[in-house]
Amino acid sequence: MVIAFAMTMFFSCAVDLKPEVAENVPVGIAENINLKYTDSGKLKANLISPKMFDYSNRAFPYSEFPDGINLYLYDKENNKSTVLADYAISYDKTGVIDLQGNVVLATSTNDTLFAKQLYYDQNKQWLSTNQPVTFRTGGDLINGNGFDSDVNFKEAEVLEINGIITLDE
Repeated sequence: MVIAFAMTMFFSCAVDLKPEVAENVPVGIAENINLKYTDSGKLKANLISPKMFDYSNRAFPYSEFPDGINLYLYDKENNKSTVLADYAISYDKTGVIDLQGNVVLATSTNDTLFAKQLYYDQNKQWLSTNQPVTFRTGGDLINGNGFDSDVNFKEAEVLEINGIITLDE
């Protein structure tokens, strides 16, 4: 009878050893990231960041870069463009990246965008913000309160502009 009772207690008190991760805690933390993306043996992008938090355990998964990013992008001719930000967050489901704090986008042709915050839609290859910006292209220095553009700045539009702008007569 004692053995039957002990066996019943042993099997009825099963312990689930599977670790539980709280939703507000990152499922992973990476430090001193130097991630290189290649395609057909050619370097396409290089992401450098001091820290990344992986929140893929959430209903709306994302990756957070609390100490900023340096991102170098390379085109077919190996020309380098640079993206800098003090903080970044990338949302997995929507493909939107939110860059914040001293955001700088500089192309290989020296077109440069300075912003407090900038959104990048990876699916549409589109940049936008409704925050103050400064856009330097050629000899022009354009200030405004918003920005919309494709990633190559071919359809760049500064909203509510002011600044030095060269016009052809």
